[in-house]
Amino acid sequence: MLPAACPSRTVLDHVTSKWGVLVIIALSDGTHRWSALRRVVQGVSEKMLAQTLRTLEADGLVHREARPVVPPHVEYRLTERGRGLAEHLLPLMGWIAQNADDIVAEAATR
Repeated sequence: MLPAACPSRTVLDHVTSKWGVLVIIALSDGTHRWSALRRVVQGVSEKMLAQTLRTLEADGLVHREARPVVPPHVEYRLTERGRGLAEHLLPLMGWIAQNADDIVAEAATR
């Protein structure tokens, strides 16, 4: 049974959102500053990146560290929980990358 009120639905929504998955994958290789994340996660708007990072931080998956310098220096990294999640997402993303061309091509012919 997959109950509608299950907390897993909220977490699933945050983690598997288009940008959530990509940010987690981007951070799986280490700490990144804002501008580096925008370069890695191509196509994400500033608004969506900020919203995604806030959500993932609130869920305990991403740690934000702001250093009191001018100009501001903010870094993002996965927490231990976030790294555990990334360990599961990376094989999924590998499978998607291996099969995406065929899936898209077949869908276009239908």
